[in-house]
Amino acid sequence: MVTPFDVTSVPATKPPERAGAADPDLPRIVPRRHIGRWATAAATLLVFAMVLNSVVRNQAFQWDVVGRYFTTAAVLDGLLLTLWLTGAVMVLGFLLGTVLAVMRLSGNPVLRTLSWGYVWIFRSTPLLVQLLFWFNIGALYPTLGLGIPFGPEFVTVKTVNLLGPTLTAVVGLTLHETAYAAEVVRGGILSVDSGQTEAAQALGLSRHRTLRRIVVPQAMRSIVPTAGNMLIGTLKGTSIVSVLAVHDLLYSVQLIYNQTYQVIPLLMVATLWYIAVTSVLSAGQYYVERYYARGNSRALPPTPLQRLGGRLSAVRTRLSTATAADAPAAIGGDR
Repeated sequence: MVTPFDVTSVPATKPPERAGAADPDLPRIVPRRHIGRWATAAATLLVFAMVLNSVVRNQAFQWDVVGRYFTTAAVLDGLLLTLWLTGAVMVLGFLLGTVLAVMRLSGNPVLRTLSWGYVWIFRSTPLLVQLLFWFNIGALYPTLGLGIPFGPEFVTVKTVNLLGPTLTAVVGLTLHETAYAAEVVRGGILSVDSGQTEAAQALGLSRHRTLRRIVVPQAMRSIVPTAGNMLIGTLKGTSIVSVLAVHDLLYSVQLIYNQTYQVIPLLMVATLWYIAVTSVLSAGQYYVERYYARGNSRALPPTPLQRLGGRLSAVRTRLSTATAADAPAAIGGDR
C-alpha cells in the first residue's frame, strides 16, 4: 500500500521553449556596425548623384541633338564598319598569333627567333606609326611582284592600286594585334601543367592532337579573359583609323559635326554607341569564361539572371506565406 509519504515531490520541469526563441541567460549578439562603410557608400552616392545631375541638366550636351543623330544612316554605317573591322582583326590576329605562339614554343631555333623578332618589332612600334607606314607603303615599294628571287617576275601589282584606306587599316591592325595575340596564346599554353602533356604522350597521342584536344581547351581558361580585354581594346582602337579617312564610327561622326558644328552632342553619340557595344561584349565574355570554367570548379556561381530569379522567387514565397498567415486571422475576425 502506498502512503502519501512514499510519494516524493518532483520539481516542476521548465516548459520547453519555442523553436528559435533566444535563451535569456545567453548574451545578446549584436552585429558589428560598419559606420565607415556606410559613410563611404553615402559619400559615393552623393558624388554620383552630383555628376549625374550635372550631365543630365547641362544644356551643352544637347540631348535632343544626340537623340536625333543616334540612329541616322551615316552613324549606323560607321558603326557597322567598326564592328566589321573589330571582328576581322580579332579573327585574323588570333589565327596568326596562334601560329606564332606555336613557333615560339617549338624546338626549331629558326622558328623561335622569327616569332620572337616579329613580336618584338610590332610591340615596340606605336599603332599610329604602323598605320601611317602601311598607308605610305607605295613610297617604299611602288610595285609588288611574284617571281624567282633575283630573277624574272611573273606577276606585278602597283601598291597604290592594291592598298586602299580600308585594306590598309585591316592589314595594319591585324599585324599589330597578331603580336599581342601570340603572347596571350603562348601564356595560356604555358599555364597548362606539363603533366597533361606527359599523360597524353603516354597514351600515344600525337603532338598535334595533344595540343588541339588536351592543351588548348585547358589553356582557354587563361586566354579568354585577356582575349576579351583585347577585343574591347580593338573595338575602341579602330577609332584611330579615322586618320586614314576610313569611314568608321568616329570618322562618320566627325563628318557630321564638321558640317553642323555640333561637336559635343555628336561625340556623345559615338561615346554612347561604344558603351553599348562594349557592354554587350562584356556580357558575352562573362558567359564564355563561365563555359570554359566548367572543369575547374564543381559548382559554378549563379549568373546574374539566376540570382535575380532566386530573389524574385524568395519574394514570391514570402508574399504567399504572409497571405496564408493573414487568411485565418481574417476568418476569425469575420466570426
